Formats: sequence, structure tokens, C-alpha cells
Amino acid sequence: MKERTIDYMLRTTWLTVQKMYNEEASKFDSTMATGFTLLSIDPEKGTPSTALGPKMGMEATSLSRILKTMETRGLIKRHPNPEDGRGVIITLTEFGREKRAYSKDRVLKFNETIKNNISAEKLNHFYEVADLITYMVTNKKIFTPNDK
Repeated sequence: MKERTIDYMLRTTWLTVQKMYNEEASKFDSTMATGFTLLSIDPEKGTPSTALGPKMGMEATSLSRILKTMETRGLIKRHPNPEDGRGVIITLTEFGREKRAYSKDRVLKFNETIKNNISAEKLNHFYEVADLITYMVTNKKIFTPNDK
């Protein structure tokens, strides 16, 4: 396809951003996935493991691998959930908090740099388009279950 399609632009833009974050994370002996997970965990109270996947938009199997690696590296600890005996609360270790701060700093720098190079009006249009795409996909407004 020679035409620039919306999905092509979304995919290539995200892949470029993902590559940038992975390159930056590698400077801190980390990955983008680890940084994203650290940012998704409540630094004070921790986060139930069952809430983490949906919060991040990830499948449980992918998240399990990331959490296992993070636990091995000493970034997180798992504790029984006092409100649900079957559940687990994921909390950050001191090392995890340190790595979380690096991740947060990089995300804020990215956002600030983009905001400094694009008008507020254009950025608002971007958010509107992204919200509409999310709504349409989530609510099956593009492909329906009966499409063949």
C-alpha cells in the first residue's frame, strides 16, 4: 500500500517511540516494559496484581514474565492481599522506586519536549483523534463480531 493510512502512522509512530524509550532505558539497565510497569504501580500502597494488567492493557502471561524479571532484579516484592486471600499486592522496593523515578523523568521529558514543539491546538486535536479511535475500536464500531 503506497497511501499513508491511519493505522500505519499509529504503528510506525509507536514503534519509533518504543525504540526511543528502550534505548533510553538501556542506559539504566532496564527496558521500556519495565519502566511502564514501574510507573503503573502505586508507589505508596502498591497495586493488586489483578488490577495491573488491565491498567496497562497487557495480557496476564506477558505481565507475569515482566513481574518475575522485576522481582528477580529486586525492583518489586509480592505480598498477600489482605482484602483477598487469593490475590497479591505488588509493591516497589527502594531500588524499584529509584528506577521508577528515572522512568517518570524520561516520560515527563518526552511530553515536555513534544509540548514545546507543537501548538496546544494541534495537541488537543491529537488527543481528540486518539480518544475517538480508542472509542471506536473498544466499542466495535469498525469491525463487528459478525464481520467475515
